[in-house]
Amino acid sequence: MISGLVENPVNREIRPIGSGHYDEQWIEQLRKRPEVEFIIPKTRALAATIQLKSETARHILSTEMMATALGDPLLKELSKVPIGYSEVILSKAAARKLKIAKGQAIDASLARQFQGKRERVHLTLTVIDIVDAAFSSRNIAFVNLDLLLATEQFKDGRAVPELGWSGDTEVFELRKYPSFRLYAESIYDVNRLVTDLEKQGIRVKANTTEIHTVQSIDQNLSVIFWIIACVGAVGFAFSLGASLWANVDRKKKDLSILRLLGFKSSRIVLFPVVQSCLTGLLGWLLAVLIYLVFEQLINRFLAPRLNLDQTLCFLLPEHFFWALGLTMATAVLAAILGGFRAATIEPSDGLREI
Repeated sequence: MISGLVENPVNREIRPIGSGHYDEQWIEQLRKRPEVEFIIPKTRALAATIQLKSETARHILSTEMMATALGDPLLKELSKVPIGYSEVILSKAAARKLKIAKGQAIDASLARQFQGKRERVHLTLTVIDIVDAAFSSRNIAFVNLDLLLATEQFKDGRAVPELGWSGDTEVFELRKYPSFRLYAESIYDVNRLVTDLEKQGIRVKANTTEIHTVQSIDQNLSVIFWIIACVGAVGFAFSLGASLWANVDRKKKDLSILRLLGFKSSRIVLFPVVQSCLTGLLGWLLAVLIYLVFEQLINRFLAPRLNLDQTLCFLLPEHFFWALGLTMATAVLAAILGGFRAATIEPSDGLREI
């Protein structure tokens, strides 16, 4: 459940409610925070709509433009992002309706009412990639922020010299954005960012309820797991310790003879320690083999019955090494009992048995 939350960037998105006034300095300060994975400004919704037309489609498609840049979680699988005013990445839904493929060109147009006249400008865009936007079925065109700002300038009646679009040439000193697109570094950072933004008087919306529910389930299951694991480890330690103690008693005669031959107590103590470590290692290998068998059985037979389209039971490689380390540590602690018993054996004990 946590993997699903983390892998889907929509769950880490923090969406502002309503319109605000955010300048470049505020955006940059938020971008530098370690809890923020990605942030980019947004323009007004009406200014972020563009009409796309391809030679292979009959109808003009009204598409939502979304500014993007390197590090965009929605485009993490892609190797590059749009640069300048002539590149675009389309969502799969938009590409399907336009019947367009990667590398092809499409015609983009914008319309406005300026000085009593209705004007329309055209722009040729190259589709550099198509993203399988599983997060949304909307028609989305990912563009460079400069193009998004240029379309807003045009619809506001201002000139865009870079694209040859005419209009008012009045210079605006400080640009402020009405909204932004923000993603937290992880689901554990969402609540902190939401709290900080609300302290600044910014109303935001995030999937905090779902995140909190999954975190609560994870914490409760972790507590149950560690209780079971600790009880099992303590039982394993005492059981192995008692077994080693009894084994040392059975080998008392042999060990005392070794002492008589000149073996020091420190070397005699190694006997139960090595035996304990070998027992732990072989037990770990057996447990891994049993687990791998049941993992396949659970994923092949139980998961389909629960209508799950993902792996139900799995362990990461580091989990096996952690289990080995903890098992060996517990085995060494358990060997203390047997080692203590072995250390008390005197050479004379062997002579009495002869």
